[in-house]
Amino acid sequence: MAKIQITQIKSRINAPKVQKATLDALGLHKMNHSVVKEDTPDILGMVKRVHHLVKVTQL
Repeated sequence: MAKIQITQIKSRINAPKVQKATLDALGLHKMNHSVVKEDTPDILGMVKRVHHLVKVTQL
């Protein structure tokens, strides 16, 4: 399966509670922190919810 790198590029301070929980579920805890995840529909759905806070790169 393909992998994607997800990097948090914006602050979570003014984000709604649901978006903060989504960032936590993705494993992102602070600015410029990156994680590598499988390219599954579940992960892509979470990325879509916080697309304005993260940058996604195909690996």
